[in-house]
Amino acid sequence: MLKKIIVKILFSFVLITQVQSAESGGMPQLNPEFWISQIVWLVITFGALYVILSKVILPKISNNLESRRSQILENIEIAEKQREESEEKLKEFDKIILNSKLEAKNLFNEARQKVLNEIDKKRSEMEKNLEEEISSAEKEIQSLNNNSTENIKKIATETSLSLIQQLIGEEINKESISSVVNGLTNKSKENRKNV
Repeated sequence: MLKKIIVKILFSFVLITQVQSAESGGMPQLNPEFWISQIVWLVITFGALYVILSKVILPKISNNLESRRSQILENIEIAEKQREESEEKLKEFDKIILNSKLEAKNLFNEARQKVLNEIDKKRSEMEKNLEEEISSAEKEIQSLNNNSTENIKKIATETSLSLIQQLIGEEINKESISSVVNGLTNKSKENRKNV
């Protein structure tokens, strides 16, 4: 309705100004008798423009600006929440990694200790077995040493007896040769002890 009134006023203004400008033959804008009508139409035009801008266009613009501002604020809040959540997740991941490292270190230390214990156990078993073998070898060497002197004496006695029999051609008393061999071995033992 306001639009119809404004259109009628504009149409009548245009019609009146055309009729009057045709009569005067000059520029009607500079003619002082038309200044009042020009001022009225200027006020009406700018008033209508002001009303249209303030009631129709500016509210739409301000609504758009406000919706954009609220959307931006909402996006900022969402981004801030997501940033906080991601920081919490990073802290959780760092904690998980630290716990995993500690657990791996503990498992490594346990495995290392277990291996060291097994090594110590096997080493002690080997030392024990080695000591047993050494003692048995020493006993065997001692028995061989004891038996070897007797065997050597026996062999020396038999060899000497057979050599003397071959040289002389007569049989000699085995006991006398065995006493000579015993005497020589006793001297050799004494010489070894003294050295």
